[in-house]
Amino acid sequence: MAQPMKPILSDNCDGRPRRDFLRLGMMAGAFAGLSANQRSIANNSGPAKATGAKACILIWLDGGPSHLESFDPKPDAPVEVRGPLGSIATKVPGVRLGECMERTAEIMDRITLVRSLTSPLGEHAVGTHYMLTGYQPTPVLEYPAYGAALAEVHQPRSVLPAHIAVPKFDDALSGNGFLPTRTAPFTVGGNPDSPNFKVRDLEFYPGLTLDRLQRRKQMVGQLDQLHRKLQQPDVAGESALQRAYQLAASQEAKQAFDLNQEPQAIRNLYGRGGGSGIGQSCLLARRLVQRGVPFVTVGSTGWDTHQNIRTLKERFPGDRNAHLPSMDRAFAALVTDLESQGMLDETLVLVMGEFGRTPKINAGGGRDHWPNAYSVAMAGGGVPRGVVVGQSDALGERPADLPVTPADLAATIYTLMGLDPAFELHTSDGRPVRLAPDGAEPIREICGVTERDA
Repeated sequence: MAQPMKPILSDNCDGRPRRDFLRLGMMAGAFAGLSANQRSIANNSGPAKATGAKACILIWLDGGPSHLESFDPKPDAPVEVRGPLGSIATKVPGVRLGECMERTAEIMDRITLVRSLTSPLGEHAVGTHYMLTGYQPTPVLEYPAYGAALAEVHQPRSVLPAHIAVPKFDDALSGNGFLPTRTAPFTVGGNPDSPNFKVRDLEFYPGLTLDRLQRRKQMVGQLDQLHRKLQQPDVAGESALQRAYQLAASQEAKQAFDLNQEPQAIRNLYGRGGGSGIGQSCLLARRLVQRGVPFVTVGSTGWDTHQNIRTLKERFPGDRNAHLPSMDRAFAALVTDLESQGMLDETLVLVMGEFGRTPKINAGGGRDHWPNAYSVAMAGGGVPRGVVVGQSDALGERPADLPVTPADLAATIYTLMGLDPAFELHTSDGRPVRLAPDGAEPIREICGVTERDA
């Protein structure tokens, strides 16, 4: 019998409560052992990754951002369509953005806009699942989000988790699906814009010494050995608990999340305040990919503007931290900073939400859900610069040309990341599932000839 289990689990860890050990246990969920998919990849049967981007930062505008106020304004449409906000010129002749997108307009020559996204799913949960997986939801199988799939196929490059959500994200909408729990996002929690921002799972009680940490490591090792004997005798590599310990004890991890190491000029470039601390969240995302994290989701909430679309620009007189100006500043700063760091070509940046908003302003002065036409912005990762792919019609109701589905977007994202969209992951019972759905096509105007190939 497994006699060591009794003293280990009844030990109070140097007389302290067991919360620190239990925290390690929860963190271990992010580091479950190698799955069949990883063993397949390790045996050289994985997807080709010759020239793809090394990392992806997804800025997720939760609630469904209005394409008409951001990336696809309609200045010549009737007032009930164009809305109360204007549009501005950009560095690319003939391309206009919403009036709040001033900084993005200045870097339009470094980004790509897709203005012809279209989906039949106009409800938040199903629309989010479709946009974050490329698969329409089904009761038969829950599909993994991009970050989970990339965490599955990427070998770890640092002690940090491969899939991180800043500050948080709903696992039910963006989780691991049929993949192991370790591919679900490691949630940072808290607001990176707060002066007292810390990552809860990296903080232990005051007075914890290296000696005490070493004792906990030994205890973790005993549990690990038992777990291997009982559960996974054939799995090689570090265990979930060992990697959780390494993360908790890692100075590298603590430094990665320490925004105070950044110059104030850089912190100010990204912006302070704003919805969900989006500016400092984007800065943290840059720090994480700089240290080998392949996928970071920056979650920004509050984009479900059924009432008063003007609040996207200004919630009160003199407001400088409303959603659109904050997102504009953060996105432009991220692209500019990545380029100055020499990281833009190897880091794919995406800005998107689950759908767009109705072309016609409603009785409450807002816009309702509209999946028939909406936009996605891309930068870096080898995408062409200063390009607009597809167009919506004169009212922003439907694609006028080159319709792009979320499945096509998935194939595009995986291709840009150097992965074959047809590569098959496997469910726990061995069922093969492609990264992108059968029939999904990468957007030729983006993937046909990239800057890296030119």
